[in-house]
Amino acid sequence: MKIKSIVLSLAVVGMLFVSCDDTKKKEAEAKAEAERMEMEASKKMEEEKNMAKMEFDKNTIAAKAMGNPKYSTLVAALKEAGLAETFMKEGEYTVFAPTNDAFAAVPKASMDMLMKPENKAKLQNILKYHVVAGEWNAADVMKAIEDNDNKYTVTTLQGENLTLSVKDGKVMIKDAKGNMSTVADADMDASNGIIHGVDKVLMPKA
Repeated sequence: MKIKSIVLSLAVVGMLFVSCDDTKKKEAEAKAEAERMEMEASKKMEEEKNMAKMEFDKNTIAAKAMGNPKYSTLVAALKEAGLAETFMKEGEYTVFAPTNDAFAAVPKASMDMLMKPENKAKLQNILKYHVVAGEWNAADVMKAIEDNDNKYTVTTLQGENLTLSVKDGKVMIKDAKGNMSTVADADMDASNGIIHGVDKVLMPKA
């Protein structure tokens, strides 16, 4: 009987060891699986983040302007002024973008002068005068003008104001010197704002 008891005891101990090993093995497998799933989730999130960044980058204000031949002079001016990177970053901007024809109407001597490195600050000043903080689509602009008796003033990144109005169904922009420009190509959506093409270069006082 004593020997039988010892055998049974050894069997029980053996079973306990096996059970303990199985538990540890299952815990290790569960931990490995959890780590694998965590790594996969992290990898997926990183891939989605990279895809979102790529999508954002190819649709920024700068990218949209660079991809449109009508705005090649503006792009050259932004690069010369060191502002192109600003419109590649996150943010919300409304840009009243002069077309090539708008820049062509500026005396050549004046444009040549502005594009010189020593006049970078002045060029930045003019370009910032075409930008308003926030995203204003055409419908929002029209409503603001209508709600303010056909005269709505916005402050640009340069610090001076532009006055918006409507004439014959088109948005008109009066600059600080009293010159009038027309929004000819509205609502070009970008990932960091919106672009409205204008037919005149806007000029600040300073």
